[in-house]
Amino acid sequence: MATREADTLALKNKKNELVSSFVGRNDLRAAAQTLNTLIPVVLLTYAGVVSMEVSYLLTAGIIALLTLFLLRSFVLLHDCGHNCMYSSPRANSVVGFIFGVFCGMPQYVWSRHHDYHHSTNGNWNKYRGPLAVLSTEEYAKLTDKQKRGYANQRKLYMGPLAGFLYFVFNPRITWIKGLIALAKHVMKGGIASEFKTPYWETWKEFRHITGNNLVLLTICTLATIQLGGGFLFVYVTALSLAGASGIILFTVQHNFEGSYASGDEGWDYYTAALAGTSYLKLPRVLDWFTADIGYHHIHHLSARIPNYNLRACHHKYQDLFRNVPRLGLKDVPHSMQYIIWDESRSTLITPAQFEADYSTNAEPVATEAA
Repeated sequence: MATREADTLALKNKKNELVSSFVGRNDLRAAAQTLNTLIPVVLLTYAGVVSMEVSYLLTAGIIALLTLFLLRSFVLLHDCGHNCMYSSPRANSVVGFIFGVFCGMPQYVWSRHHDYHHSTNGNWNKYRGPLAVLSTEEYAKLTDKQKRGYANQRKLYMGPLAGFLYFVFNPRITWIKGLIALAKHVMKGGIASEFKTPYWETWKEFRHITGNNLVLLTICTLATIQLGGGFLFVYVTALSLAGASGIILFTVQHNFEGSYASGDEGWDYYTAALAGTSYLKLPRVLDWFTADIGYHHIHHLSARIPNYNLRACHHKYQDLFRNVPRLGLKDVPHSMQYIIWDESRSTLITPAQFEADYSTNAEPVATEAA
């Protein structure tokens, strides 16, 4: 605990210097990242469709590579949402919208929700992550069957289904449901500007959701007419796998053994960046495909630092990050088991740990925070 407090104090004292050193944008580098990501997505999608007439094994290989480029597209969308990829807010907005079309995700709306995660990182009372983690108190109230279902839904093998729902299905169906509700509201004599829905908070969000869907569905329709149903198979499969990879990637950067998981009381932004966010050490090629998002501790220290500056920032100030939790690919399956927030200990635990530490017939008993 003393070491954590010392690290937090050192980080607070150095933050302004650190951020000012690496917050600068490079438009040429950002443009290169945009082109070396989107052009391969287009070419690989076309190649994947054509390859189906040659070899399904070849198609599988192309889809795997396309998945990586779509994952990179999503991470760069994420950077545009933080307004840190290009120097111009307009450029970030336009390029972010384009990445959003390729990823099937309305960038502006997603980024607004993601900003909330940044402002509450480490406070699991306010944000429960992409897996919608339950607290020990909530988990204790589940039946044995519900507990098994809760755990199984968060297994690695469920990733592609989660990716399909998150990137392909939900953004389309919620838009359609919202449009139907809006039409009913207006037909009953209601004023459109007074319409309320859980699917968008403002008319700007509605415009971005509508724009994303109209452009994406138009492209998919024209491509399917031109290339046949193989286009949808290649694109939807790759996007679902990329979505699964993105969900897993963002999960293990906050769900891991010993992760800092505070409630409202005592929550600290800097402690969350150091102890509630992991440094995911990936092979260099995967660092490229994930735009260095593995340096997530720095990203949560300041979302203003562009992805292409994260690595250099980490190495220059590595003394500040010596105790940041480090994970590798081999640690991902284990980390994905940490799906219960233990409020009393301010950390995450696994279902097995819950069964060992708490009675299944009673609500958890509060203990001293570790």
